[in-house]
Amino acid sequence: MTAAVLSVRDLSVRFRMRGDRHVAAVTGASFDLAAGECLALVGESGCGKSVLASALLGLLPGNAQTAGSATVDGLELLGADERTLARSVRGRRVALVPQSPAAHLTPVRTVGAQLEETLRALTATPRRELRRAAVAAAERAAFPASHLDRYPHELSGGLAQRAATALALIGDAPLLLADEPTTGLDRDLVNRTVDELRRHTDDGATGRALLMITHDLAAAERIADRVAVMYAGRIVEIAEARTFFGEPGPLHPYARGLLAALPERDFTPIPGMPPELGDLPDGCAFAARCDRATGLCATRPDFASGLACHHPAAVPGERSAAHA
Repeated sequence: MTAAVLSVRDLSVRFRMRGDRHVAAVTGASFDLAAGECLALVGESGCGKSVLASALLGLLPGNAQTAGSATVDGLELLGADERTLARSVRGRRVALVPQSPAAHLTPVRTVGAQLEETLRALTATPRRELRRAAVAAAERAAFPASHLDRYPHELSGGLAQRAATALALIGDAPLLLADEPTTGLDRDLVNRTVDELRRHTDDGATGRALLMITHDLAAAERIADRVAVMYAGRIVEIAEARTFFGEPGPLHPYARGLLAALPERDFTPIPGMPPELGDLPDGCAFAARCDRATGLCATRPDFASGLACHHPAAVPGERSAAHA
């Protein structure tokens, strides 16, 4: 079996609030991610996806409390000091492809200048070779060299995304972390963006690991090898993308509801609203919205064999225990 580039075990993030309150943004997340593999982390806005990403990069605010473990190439990320994160993690072990890349780029510097600055920070490129290396870095992400002297505000959404991707790839980090990289793009640009990310995941002898955080299920279907579904701070299902989007489909009722809500499927919304992360129930957080819920759901289900549900949907040829 291919060794994991990223290994997350029982990762939890809580935020201390006024009045001795706590918000449980992420609870007990566990998964592995190998080189050449894309895991799409999906769920509704506010479910904890981006908080998990921030924890991996050490970018949580001061009121955050973390527990568990997250390692990249054997280096523990949780609890690492800022010096370690800046010198050994960001850009070198974990590269971020950000949401809203135009806002992520420095507005008063050209794309070429930003590439050269990143090359100086992450590589041993001699000063006289920086321009040539910047051109090569741009071409690697399909960013035209003719646009290197442009400022971010002069770029289209697609070109800004490619510029941000070029910056992320400079350090040859084994893990790419794409946080909502398709937000605000039209469908054609979404497809081109995820195809580029897939190409970089498959690049080279072993490829890179890609953790893509998204609420865009069509983009996830296009790029992912596996899908992890997050609800109210917990990962409730991890499945192969082929079976998740095809047959037999997801087993968790929430995951099935996400697919059914797509316009190209049933276009049926999930009733109700997610619970507040600062006021989670003791049992299954989805029970109040679930038509399969019983009294057993007052107890929180364990995450086992890729699923956290007392009454998963039946697969073809079987009947759910809840409806037997």
